[in-house]
Amino acid sequence: MGVNASVLAIDAGNSKTDVALIGEDGTVLGTGRGGGFQPPVVGIPAALDVLAAAVARAFASAGEPSGPVAHVSACLANADLPVEEEELAAALLDRGWGHTVEVRNDTFAVLRAGVDEPRGVAVVCGAGINCVGMLPDGRTARFPAIGRISGDWGGGSGLAEEALWFAARAEDGRGEPTELARALPAHFGLASMYELIEALHREHLPYERRHELTPVLFATGAAGDPVARAVVDRLAEEVVAMASVALDRLGLLEAHVPVILGGSVLAARHPDLDRRIASLLTARAPRAEIRVVAQPPVLGAALLGLDHTGAAPGAHARLRARYV
Repeated sequence: MGVNASVLAIDAGNSKTDVALIGEDGTVLGTGRGGGFQPPVVGIPAALDVLAAAVARAFASAGEPSGPVAHVSACLANADLPVEEEELAAALLDRGWGHTVEVRNDTFAVLRAGVDEPRGVAVVCGAGINCVGMLPDGRTARFPAIGRISGDWGGGSGLAEEALWFAARAEDGRGEPTELARALPAHFGLASMYELIEALHREHLPYERRHELTPVLFATGAAGDPVARAVVDRLAEEVVAMASVALDRLGLLEAHVPVILGGSVLAARHPDLDRRIASLLTARAPRAEIRVVAQPPVLGAALLGLDHTGAAPGAHARLRARYV
């Protein structure tokens, strides 16, 4: 290709897809954005069509036809198990965008975006919660992270459900009092939990608006409500449990190593949550360094691509400088 493209980097989440076309020297040659990647909902072919639109925009912005490049580095939501990564890699290879394809769960993109080398652990808490770790020799640590059946607790959706559970029981007398019983319905201009339950059940409030209750939970906890604070503390415990297990699997519990925090819940920097995570992690992994990732995950997908292609010295730094 005239632009000497080396890597096609794809970061595809549930709500949006970012694509970057990367040159051999780490230069960003073109970018594109598209819709969410949801193969469990629409099927793999239709989900890849969504990626294709973003990929086409990236190549168009570089002024080039659509591939093939040397390597496609795709970090994808809903690629939760190795078998799913293999299926998606085969499907992407059939699209002809690159000579080789590597698919990883999108949590790996957050991790790689936050570290200078492929070494560390990341916990992502957005709508759901997940954790991965990696070493330069290719070893990884991960969890299935597909919900309660794989032992998960937390994430924005889970926190909202937990807050609703405690608030409903407080209002009807089955549970202990909590300010959540007033704060949650008040957020929607409603007078009681009963009204909120009815609105959610009858879909007068769309399901996705439940996510708005997570910040209410944190605010209520910060104001001193013990029930809300207990939920926040439990999230901190879950974050540290996942990180500690991943560190242990990779032999890094005693090492000076970055632990990257990402996702909308952790990136919001709730002070009580941050302090609790720091305290608990110090007790388990005293030399770990907590970092909250600020760079977009597509940077991580691109860096993983350069790792794979054995890019020349300076390429990683040039690429990272583009996303400062």
